[in-house]
Amino acid sequence: MLPRSPAFPHKHGQTRPDTLFTQRLLPHAFSQQQRIESHLNLTNTNFHNKPLNVFPILPTYQWNPAPNISFTSPTGSRNRKRKNDGNSQDDLKRQRCSPHPYKQMGKTFRFSPVRRVEQGSTRVSVGEGCSPVRSPLHSPGTSNSVGCVPSLREDSCHNANSSLPPSLIKDKLSQQILELFLACEQQSEDLERKESCRAQLQRDIQRLFPCARVFLAGSSLNGFGSRSSDADLCLVVQDGPVNQRTDAVCILSLVQKLLYKLSYIERPQLIRAKVPILKFRDRISGVEFDLNVNNIVGIRNTFLLRTYAYIEKRVRPIILVIKKWASYHRINDASRGTLSSYTLVLMVLHYLQTLPEPVIPCLQKDYPECFSPVMDIHLVPDGPKNIPSFVSKNQSSLGDLLLGFLKYFATVFRWDKCVISVREAKALPKPNCREWKDKFICVEEPFDGSNTARAVHEKMKFDDIKAQFTESWQVLQVRKDLNYILPIREARPKR
Repeated sequence: MLPRSPAFPHKHGQTRPDTLFTQRLLPHAFSQQQRIESHLNLTNTNFHNKPLNVFPILPTYQWNPAPNISFTSPTGSRNRKRKNDGNSQDDLKRQRCSPHPYKQMGKTFRFSPVRRVEQGSTRVSVGEGCSPVRSPLHSPGTSNSVGCVPSLREDSCHNANSSLPPSLIKDKLSQQILELFLACEQQSEDLERKESCRAQLQRDIQRLFPCARVFLAGSSLNGFGSRSSDADLCLVVQDGPVNQRTDAVCILSLVQKLLYKLSYIERPQLIRAKVPILKFRDRISGVEFDLNVNNIVGIRNTFLLRTYAYIEKRVRPIILVIKKWASYHRINDASRGTLSSYTLVLMVLHYLQTLPEPVIPCLQKDYPECFSPVMDIHLVPDGPKNIPSFVSKNQSSLGDLLLGFLKYFATVFRWDKCVISVREAKALPKPNCREWKDKFICVEEPFDGSNTARAVHEKMKFDDIKAQFTESWQVLQVRKDLNYILPIREARPKR
């Protein structure tokens, strides 16, 4: 049984969590009548009666498994010396203490992504495809005319899976990386199990909040999930923000009471963090879920990362193996003061963006309308659907990229001076303000500008992270065998 929380006392004469929610939820979020009806809906013993609310239920979130994407090779020259980070005097002037790259831009609105043109005001609808605004940080490769990101509604049988060409897996290390990726990558049946639970959970939650939607997010959808990945869910109850300290906790408390009555859910546990989550397990599939409330940025970054995952064929294998490496060395757990998986992914993308011949582009610069921070959340999944593949001039093998990543963060990157920014595709100078100046690792969230590595707040943990980068790089450059830094047998999924 969970310990009693001081925020929700149960003593006589004090407020209970379900009534606390109806009293404290923001007035603009729900009317008094809606609050009363939500409470009455919750107290129905069988949860099979129709909700009292007269508002229409939103259509079920449609999803079908994404297709397997074939691996083809970019062509071009090999790596050269890394470019300057671009921390000029002008760059320093542009930095503000506020980490937020996008200020409040008013009311959320619906729109179709359009091409941004350097001169003139011509706009092209998303149906005609988003054309990139080329970043000055990289020389663009050629692009295919077909969108690279698989649709969530496409059937997985539409595309056949094939291997990377020999030039990118020419050495033993590269072959090991690819083989481990193929053994560990999330399968369509894994995603189907998660989606089945999400769809049923949305139907049940809509008895409490008829207009709510439940979105699958995180590694399950962004292309970097493994067979053992947990699933992240976002419960969207309104268009505007929700106070995470008060209202989100109240909403999750109501949902927790509901989950106790659902036969297919077990072990619901409310975690009161900066973004509170409700953890539970699907009894049927065995998948562990984390449910948050209105953490909209998680949906936006899911589809940004999904585009990066499929825009170049080396991205997914290298990132999945790096996540496995970090987990093996116990530096991939934000709850224990080390790096979250999301932070690790951003670090790899930053490295791939900032090579002299980049492996990937800067999507938020090249396709700003496809990743607008004010795009209606229900349009976000379709935002990048027409972005073409990026064909890089960099022809480094998977092994070379892994070695380069470890070397970059072991010897090149200035942890004390720089902020990793995938949004800008460069290392920004660290602002002299509270949120950034005293942090050991600074990684900018591409949409809300927060520090995704804020969990690393102990010097001992930071030193351990740096030591693992240095030691693994030194060993791997000599041995050129993945087993010396990540035992492949242990990293493979257990059957």
